[in-house]
Amino acid sequence: MTIAVDAMGGDYAPGEIVKGIEAARDRYLDLSFQLYGLADQVPALIQNSERIEFISVSEVIAMGDEPVKAMRQKKDSSMVQAAQAVHDGRADALFSAGNTGALLSCAIFIVGRLKGVDRPALATALPSFGSQHDQFVFMDLGANAENKPNHLYQYGILGSFYASHVLGYQNPRVGLLNNGAEEDKGDELHKEAHQLMLHTQAFNFVGNVEARELLDGSADVVVADGFSGNTALKAIEGTALTMLKQLKKAILGAGWRGKLGGLLLKPAFKSMAQQLDFNEQGGAVVLGVKAPVVKTHGSAKATAVANTMGQIKTMIDQDLVSDTAAFIVENHEALKVKKSAN
Repeated sequence: MTIAVDAMGGDYAPGEIVKGIEAARDRYLDLSFQLYGLADQVPALIQNSERIEFISVSEVIAMGDEPVKAMRQKKDSSMVQAAQAVHDGRADALFSAGNTGALLSCAIFIVGRLKGVDRPALATALPSFGSQHDQFVFMDLGANAENKPNHLYQYGILGSFYASHVLGYQNPRVGLLNNGAEEDKGDELHKEAHQLMLHTQAFNFVGNVEARELLDGSADVVVADGFSGNTALKAIEGTALTMLKQLKKAILGAGWRGKLGGLLLKPAFKSMAQQLDFNEQGGAVVLGVKAPVVKTHGSAKATAVANTMGQIKTMIDQDLVSDTAAFIVENHEALKVKKSAN
């Protein structure tokens, strides 16, 4: 298996990207990597080139670049060339920690969209604390800032498929992120999407989910429009980091009794921190394209990069893309009916 890596994407690129790839290379012996990056930065960082090929490029897509424009104009960028390698069959999957919109553009226009999917979406698995499962699928995380009701409906199908085929959940419960649990809550987009989901047999719809219920196990898949999903994800991450810092501060400021109690609870705190730390998790998957495309957090460091390589390996091992394509073909009529309802 060969993974094409945008070595220049992310806040800590290329240093942390290269370090994470070398850790993944040592951990996963059947993975090889193509590192696309600038010749004056990347090669010097590679400590051991075994199963790591460096491909020189002359451009980099910055975090602030306009996505589609950057993809079209910076054809020799690390992200575009890595995507082209996947399109040409020289690599099996694409990874980047860089510009989310540009990566989605590369996934759709270079790697290619699966026929039958209107809008590919970013999906990730987040911790779940009140369910029989320890994770739930959350999508879209910002691939599409604007959506139509049928897009959210399709996300329900794709998310349900991911939960059942990758996470192994039986008949996963699908919820719609909204500002209230009642059926008539939300704007017209969410009201119409709710009705589409309510009357479908394509997945197990359990109704609206409020943001405060995201982590409590209310659903195995939570569907959101890209703007709301991205906002909720960042709010969760920020709240988790702040609470952990405040908890540590409170313990250290509580005298010797607080420190003793903190020491006794250290294993529990460590476990909770690992569940909430994105560096311990994998990346977000672009569902609905012709090869595995995975985006990890822009501020991800080596640990997150290495863990994401394991996630990509699982996707390739389980032939997720081919199974998704077959699933879409089998459910083509249901998808088409819902599309025509708008």
